[in-house]
Amino acid sequence: MDTLFTKIINREIPAKFIYEDDQVVAFHDIAPQAPVHFLVVPKQHIRTLADVTEQDIPLLGHIVFTAQRLAKELGCEEGFRVVMNTNEDGGQTVYHIHMHVLGQRQMHWPPG
Repeated sequence: MDTLFTKIINREIPAKFIYEDDQVVAFHDIAPQAPVHFLVVPKQHIRTLADVTEQDIPLLGHIVFTAQRLAKELGCEEGFRVVMNTNEDGGQTVYHIHMHVLGQRQMHWPPG
């Protein structure tokens, strides 16, 4: 399935990349909600977090590790938020799992 993120991964749509390895890409969000706001997206297409299987556990760990390492590199030592939206009611708009990382501003709960 070709999603927006598949097209970004394949360089069919431009993005401001900050990281890439054999499993994931990371790039700045096009509509940032914080001074630092980037996405970590696996190259493997998994539609939603609800579709993850036990075989995906190492990949999910790699997504989280990549998110925290990049957050630190981008100056979010004081704290950051990670978000994975799932399905329409959870706010998911692109059906290819991805982690939002937001930082360099005070986060509130519940989010507004």
